[in-house]
Order: sequence, then C-alpha cells, then structure tokens
Amino acid sequence: GDVPFQTFDPPTSTQPTGSGFYAQKSMHRALGIAARSFSTTVSRCAKPTPSKAHLAVTPLQENLPKGFVVTGVAAGVKKKEGVLDLALILSKQPNTSAAACFTRNAFQAAPVIVCQDVLQQTSGRANALIVNSGCANAVTGKQGLKDAWEMVSSTDSLLSKVMSNDSTPKGSHSSLVMSTGVIGQNLPIAKIISTVKDLAPDSLDSTPEKWESAAQAFMTTDTFPKLRARTFELSGKEVRIAGIDKGAGMIHPDMGPASPAPGLHATLLGVIATDAAISPPVLQEALTYAVNRSFNSISIDGDMSTNDTVVVFANGASGMPEIDDIHSPEFHKFQQELTAFAADLAQLVVRDGEGATKFVTVNVRGALTYEDAHQVASKISTSALVKTALYGEDANWGRVLAATGSTHLSAPITPNTVSVSFIPTDGSEILPLLKNGEPEKVDEDRAKVILQKEDLEIRVDLGMGNEQASYWTCDFSHEYVTINGDYRS
Repeated sequence: GDVPFQTFDPPTSTQPTGSGFYAQKSMHRALGIAARSFSTTVSRCAKPTPSKAHLAVTPLQENLPKGFVVTGVAAGVKKKEGVLDLALILSKQPNTSAAACFTRNAFQAAPVIVCQDVLQQTSGRANALIVNSGCANAVTGKQGLKDAWEMVSSTDSLLSKVMSNDSTPKGSHSSLVMSTGVIGQNLPIAKIISTVKDLAPDSLDSTPEKWESAAQAFMTTDTFPKLRARTFELSGKEVRIAGIDKGAGMIHPDMGPASPAPGLHATLLGVIATDAAISPPVLQEALTYAVNRSFNSISIDGDMSTNDTVVVFANGASGMPEIDDIHSPEFHKFQQELTAFAADLAQLVVRDGEGATKFVTVNVRGALTYEDAHQVASKISTSALVKTALYGEDANWGRVLAATGSTHLSAPITPNTVSVSFIPTDGSEILPLLKNGEPEKVDEDRAKVILQKEDLEIRVDLGMGNEQASYWTCDFSHEYVTINGDYRS
C-alpha cells in the first residue's frame, strides 16, 4: 500500500525491458536527489543510489515450473497509458495446492480478506492468482470487497477457458487476488474486468518473457522486476520453482497463515509456483516456516503494510508422489529449499529499498531462543539511528548496542557477555567493536573501508545460549525522505 501517484513507471508493453531501462530508473532516483541538494541544510552531500539493473534476471526456460501459464498486461489501473499493471498466474493442473501468509495489520485490505475466505472454503486448493498494481484496494469498505470478489470471479472464468472443462474446479472459487498501490482509493474495476474478459487463453504462456511481463506488472516504486527460478531434486524427480515479489517501501512484514478467528492480521507481495506435489496442510506448514525466516526477516522502514501477502502454489506436474507427512525426510528437504528460495526473493526487496545504498545482514547469535535472536535483529534493523549511521558510513556501534539493550527478551540480557563485530563481505578479517561487554580499540580507518562497501554484516553475540537469527535491512538516505515526502504530490 501507499504508493505514489507520480512514480517512474515500469515499462509499457511497447517499451524495451532490458537492463538499460532499469539502470535509467535507478538514475532517475539519483537525479531526484541532486535536484534537491541545493536546498538542503545538511553538511554531507547526498550519495547516488547504486544501480540495481544487474538484479533484473531472465530465468531459464528449463527452470520454470511445469503446468503454469502466466502473463502481464496493461489494464489501465495506473495513470500512464500502456504500463503493465495486471498479472495473472494460472495452474493448468487439477487439485493444485495453495497456501498463503497474510499481513497481521489490523486494517487488512480487501484482497487479503478475500484470499483468506477462498482458502478456507477450498481447504487449501486454488489454481490461479490475479494481481494488480497502482491501487491497493485497502480501507475501501464494502465496495472494496465487492471489487476483490469480482476480480476472483473473472479469473475463475478465464481459468475455465484455459483448463479443459472436465478438469475445472467445481463448486467454489479457484482464484486468489492481490493488490498494491495507494491506500483508500477504489479500483477502476470495470477496466480490470474488461481486460481479463478480453484475454484469449493462448495469450498466457510459460515462456521466460511471459514470466517477466508478470513480474513487471507487480511493480510500483520498484526499480527492477523481482523474478527468480531454479530446480532441485525431490523424491527422485527434478522439481522446478519460480517466484515473483515486489516491494521497495512500507516494508516490515509480519505475516502468518489465515485464521478463522477474528484478530490482527510500497507493500510486499510475493507468489511462488512449484511443480512439486505437496498436500495443502503440509504446504502451509512449509510456507509458514519459510516466511518467518525470509519475508518476516526483512525491513526497509519498519512500516507494516495493509496488503502484505505471500502465496505458494504446488501443482504436482513434476510427477513426484505427493508429500503429506511433515515428519518425512522429503518434507524437510522441501521446507529447506522453499526457505532458501524465499530468502533470496526477500533479499531482492531489501536491495531495492527506496533510496537504499547499503544491504546489511544483521546476525544475532548466542540467544536462548530463536525468537529472542529474531527480536533483537529486528530491533537493530529498524533503528533509525543505526540506519542513518550506516548511510553516513559511521562506525557508531553504540547505536547497535542501545537497540540490543532496549529489546525485551525471555530472560534479561547480561551486558558483560555481549559482543559486537563488523563482518566484511570480502572475506577479510572480522573487525571486533565490543567483546564481552568491553569496548575494543577500533581501527576507524578500517571500519570506514568496511562501511563503504555496499554489502556488510553486523554480528551481535549475546553470549547467553546457542540460538541465532538473521535480519536483512538497508540504510536510511536523503533519497528515502525525498521519495516518501513526495508520494502523493
């Protein structure tokens, strides 16, 4: 949610989509800083944001999952004509398993509510996903819910054309829906429904180009489409997995599975499609574990969206036997593969953070529980003082320690067991900053060199136990303020 009216839009259906376009988009952000630098009162010059163009990767055909067809089209949700803003991902296999994790924000957007309803009605079976960018359909009341259900129904109709009549799911909805964009505005629903209705079944395909167009249709303030695919072996079969996500601002997800009980539940959206065969409850178990260690472990600005959703489809087209036991070795292998893949997708979001010049891993170890380690890593990752020091390339480790000490854990932190270090990404020697509660004599010149790199790790050892967790975050720059100060102007 909360995406600007005037953004540098993704390519239209007629624009080139190579790395040059995304390099141009990154440069556009940097020029925005320069234009405002004359009026700023800060003593430091604003640094240009590094280009992210090299992160736009075209997947290999052999890595894309069997049995899925996709596309990205221009439906007119965004103001600029011809911009891709509607994605469709369909599984042609009957009885496709689906699982999802949703935002725990109290103001759940209409698509979040509708997705939960569909998955509860179908006991975790769904064959399609429709995604629009440019409007979040959040805090839109009864009309918003009606619009989300219309998107589901129109996608169901398209699905029946793509699948043979005897394999089309009967008796309930088979499609899920996501939206991202400005909060509090209604969708141009007539444009969306008309676009879906006019799509020919053969306009969806499984080619890398179609997957790229779908990824582009997810984009809001993103500077590149976030698309990855790979293969791995499971139950003696080659299994394929592909994923798309989006996000650059309003990123601090806290997602969990749908619950029948009422309660709390730039946006993060993600979809993962695999041709592995996994039963719905087992797929949900694997996704919840993976999300906690990937998408729930990233932060750009500490703000949780109303629309955060990650969906996974498993259609079984690989021909492997279905995994339906969470205690089986094959389940644990799939869970680890899914977690690693989700972490790769999640890290792309951080690397594309609005105005970000650093990609920072915060590793907290020596904790009594995983939850304790995760909580400390989150606190450090969301500290404005830590993030501004990172932007200024200032080795102000006291801010890391202050964030650590302000976290409420299962047992009190013992200050004289805590150590803090910078871990260079070039393989050179670790730089200790604090050891067992005692400050080290820090080589400030070497610390500066480490902090000048785009990637670095902050390691905190609590010295209390054996559990650890990682978070991925970025710095706060002048450009972040510029982007978010101008979002609706």
